[in-house]
Amino acid sequence: MHPQAPSPQHLLALARQVLDIEADALRRVSTRLDDGFARAVSVILACTGRVVVSGMGKSGHVGSKIAATLASTGTPAFFMHPGEASHGDLGMIAPNDVVLALSNSGESSEIVSIVPLIKRRGAKLIAMTGNPNSTMAREADVHLDAGVDKEACPLNLAPTASTTAALALGDALAVALLDARGFSADDFARTHPGGSLGRRLLVHVRDVMHGGAALPKVDSGATLKAALFEMTQKGLGMTAVVDAADRVVGLFTDGDLRRALEHPLDLQQAKIADLMTQNPKTIRADELAVAAVEKMDTLKINGLLVVDDTNTLVGALNMHDLLRAGVV
Repeated sequence: MHPQAPSPQHLLALARQVLDIEADALRRVSTRLDDGFARAVSVILACTGRVVVSGMGKSGHVGSKIAATLASTGTPAFFMHPGEASHGDLGMIAPNDVVLALSNSGESSEIVSIVPLIKRRGAKLIAMTGNPNSTMAREADVHLDAGVDKEACPLNLAPTASTTAALALGDALAVALLDARGFSADDFARTHPGGSLGRRLLVHVRDVMHGGAALPKVDSGATLKAALFEMTQKGLGMTAVVDAADRVVGLFTDGDLRRALEHPLDLQQAKIADLMTQNPKTIRADELAVAAVEKMDTLKINGLLVVDDTNTLVGALNMHDLLRAGVV
């Protein structure tokens, strides 16, 4: 016979219990942070090589993620499997490296057995364990306490709260290092060129704006008819209004046209200067495209003119351009 399926209420209660246990574990790790964390950051900052992260089993999976996070935030790092270390991979470790070893018990035989070899090579050792009295904690140059009172597993066996604590402590280490190095959004973009994150951080207004012959503009003495012709030709739903020096004095959009048509209007004789929006919102070409998205969202508008430091028109873009670029 198959056991009776648990009720949705039971499943939700169990899920909340797991999350509460893990949240409590993180709070306790936070309260135990001491000067050892600052020393670990200092050791890694002084490292002229790389951070070699290692761990067995679930700790290894967490260690692999920590290595990836470090590498993507300005700290060169890679993961080394401790089981392979004694079969040649130990050669990956150089004297100017730092080894970050993870083990909840602090007694993982695969790591404990290579600790003397790590020391012999001259590399520094940072141990992240759940047992400050363990072999790894004692032998390390710096110990990070990631201990938890209990696992979230009902049997208190499967690594759950302990791996969450180690992962979070690794994130704290990466963020502290990022801050200490002055790692910027541009630096982050260079390590994340692919996908939506890369597009948001690498695409600038100049990359998506319309310029040159594709830029809709009329002079301030133009008629409404001429402005509508320019808008139709360029297809952006707007046109810039400029003075003789190409400085922006206004903007005319589809919305302005709809508002103008609410009143009696001579399309042949009406002047664009009487109907345009004066002192329109603008943006610089060297700003990130995501900044244009945020400005449009905040102002509830669909387009922006791009100007230089003298308010001279250099481009225009609308939300469709940002959508096509994958920024939105």
